[in-house]
Formats: sequence, C-alpha cells, structure tokens
Amino acid sequence: MNDHRISKNGSMGGLTRRQFGTAAASVALSAGALAAFGRAPAFAQGAALKVGVLLPRSGLLAQAGQACQRGAEIAPAILGELGYKVEILSADTESNVDVARSRAEKLINDGANVIVGAFDSGQTAAAAQVCEQRGVPLVMNIAAADRLTEQGYKTVFRNFPTSTMLVSNGLALMKDLFAVSGVTPKTAVFLHANDTFGMANKQAMDALFPKLDMPFGIVDSISYDPKAQDLAVEVAKAKATGAELAIVTTRANDAIMLVREMVKQRWEPKGIVSPGSPGLYDEQFYKVLGKYADYAITNLPWYDPKAELTKRVEAAFKKQYPNDRFEGYAFNVAFTLEAILVAADAFKRAGTAEPATLLEALRQTNLKDKMMVGPAITFDEKGQNTQLVSACLQNRNLRPTVVLPKGSAEMDPVFPAPGWGKRT
Repeated sequence: MNDHRISKNGSMGGLTRRQFGTAAASVALSAGALAAFGRAPAFAQGAALKVGVLLPRSGLLAQAGQACQRGAEIAPAILGELGYKVEILSADTESNVDVARSRAEKLINDGANVIVGAFDSGQTAAAAQVCEQRGVPLVMNIAAADRLTEQGYKTVFRNFPTSTMLVSNGLALMKDLFAVSGVTPKTAVFLHANDTFGMANKQAMDALFPKLDMPFGIVDSISYDPKAQDLAVEVAKAKATGAELAIVTTRANDAIMLVREMVKQRWEPKGIVSPGSPGLYDEQFYKVLGKYADYAITNLPWYDPKAELTKRVEAAFKKQYPNDRFEGYAFNVAFTLEAILVAADAFKRAGTAEPATLLEALRQTNLKDKMMVGPAITFDEKGQNTQLVSACLQNRNLRPTVVLPKGSAEMDPVFPAPGWGKRT
C-alpha cells in the first residue's frame, strides 16, 4: 500500500499527478485499441492459425483417416510457401462418434481456432454440435450427409458435395457413360452401407432417381453392415436379381469385401459404379484386389492435374512419402488440404482468429487458387459450397483415371467391364 501513497509534493510512487494521469490515459487508450482491433495486433506479428484436425486414424475408417492425415501433415509447408501460417493440432476419433465429440472439445480447449474434419458424416455431426456450442468454426474436409448443413448451424462450412449433389452428379455422368460406350443397362441393384453416409446416399437416391429420367430401373436396394466379416449373403441376393449394373456406396474395407465376393460367386454385371463414395479408388483397394480392382467406376469430384496447387501438393507428397502413389491418396489428401487452406485464407483476410471475425471471413470466401476441378470455393448462407462438380473415374492399370468428361479425359471409358476371368 505504501508504494501507492501520494506524497505532499503531488507525486505518486515517483510520478507527479500530471505524469500519472498521462500514463493512465495512455493505458486506457491502449486497452481501447486492443478492444477495437481484437487480437489483430498479436497476429500481425506472425502468429499461426491453430487448426485442430479431427480424423478417424484408427478403427474401422483408419485407412481413409490416415490418408486424410497426410494432407494435414504436408499442409503447413505448402501453405507457408503461399503466405499462410498454420499450426496443426491432430486428434484421432478412433472411428467413434462419442470419441469424435470429446476430441473436438479437447482440441478447442487446447487452443484450436478452427476444427477441420472429420471424414465420416456421423463423427462430423458430433463435432459440428461441439463447434456450434463453442462458437468455433468447423470446416468439413469430407462428409456428405445433407443434414450437416441443413440444421441452421452458423459455424459449419463444407467444401464437399452433399449426398444429393453426389448422387445427382453421379447419375448424370452414368448417362454420359452409356452414351459414349453405346451400351445401356436396363436394370440395376443398389448396394450400400447402413451407416450415416450410406443411408444419406440411399435417401438421396430414392428422392432423385424418379426425377432424372434414367434409362434403367432399380430392381432392389440392399443395405449391409460395413463392420461385417463378409458380404456373401448380400452379394448372393444382388446376383439373384439379375441386375445388369451394380450401383454401390462403399468405403475401402467393404468395397474390397464386395468385389471379393462378386469374384467368388462369379457375379459379372456390366459394371460397378459408385455415385460418389470412397472405396473403389483407395490405394488399399488396388493393393488387395490387384487386377480385380480395374474397371470399377466412381463419379465424384477430382483434382485438376494442371492446377498449380496440385503440382505443389504432388511434389510435397512424393518427397514425404516416396514409397506411396499420390493418385491412391489424392482425393483424401486434396480435400483435407483444401479445408485447411479455406481456414487459412479466411484467417489471413480477417487478420485475427477471434471467432466472430473469422466466421465472417469464412462466409466471404472466394478462393480461386485450389486443387479440385470446378469454379472458386464459395459458401452459401448454409455454409455449403454448391459449385462442386464431378468427373467419371475408372480404375485402369490399377490407377484412378479420368474418362469423362471428354475434355478432361486421360483415357476412353471401357463399358461393359471385362469378366473376372478375362482380366490379365
């Protein structure tokens, strides 16, 4: 207390009243400036945006989660070259919704300014609830269930197609495939996982199919548990329908089980086509199935091999993972890196990681320099990028290869696919 006693000569701890008043005013002004500009002065000095990356790196979806994680691992160096500064905080959901929720909380408590993730729609929904409650932005890397951007959340942003977009674009490309090949199946069977993503695609298929004037009919929809040990019963049921086309919604593990069982039961439809799900183009699909992986088709967004960012990412990937093929990981890597880029771009424009300001910057996103084919990344009032387009990928020589649209095609499509016994 003695240090703050005013002396008889008007001094206060060695300061006159005038000097003290001036100092106090200066402090007040500084505090007011900080309040007005948020955390901008600190970030202007070069602090990084802390990005919490939430992915299923173990459990059922580990292969996809680990592929996405590679995009997060190479992101800081690549984005640093482009003038962005990010710090990655990683967390494993263990392919579990409840764990995803708790890990999202922990990432925020550990200082994450934004969450990126979480590949699976169910786990992403859990993270979205946490982010909405905490007022922290969530930028989805991969997750298609429509409801994720239909619940009125103000903190979610998705640079990935909804299930409705995937199915709509995927079915349209099937028409193009049939027109180019001159072969049109008359019937199809739809096989899909019974998880959040698979059921969302089923709902989209049910809603869209009657409106799109498709040249074939769907004779049956067959769901399965992606955690099953085999899909013998489901494949036998699908084969018994006599359908000429297999439409599938899969992930890597069940896609492998599905094709193995088709080979075993000698079911040879004219083709296997996915309207936008992973699995058929994942590296593990090629490694396990070999020649039986070829000719499967997936209609989904894909990277532009001519884009400058693609070249940077491919070079960085090959340097860090010299024993792995970029193409087998590219989809997961690209969408994860782009999600981090979206957050970093908003942060750079905002000049601060203060949530309200960062959220507003995310809403104003107009990102042209990116990896994926299509126009600039923008978000509607729900936080959805509605401008994403799809390409037709066919596995050729154990590589995902663009076959449509013709202007982007690396090879012509092969349809119908050769029978299992005719593969070399």
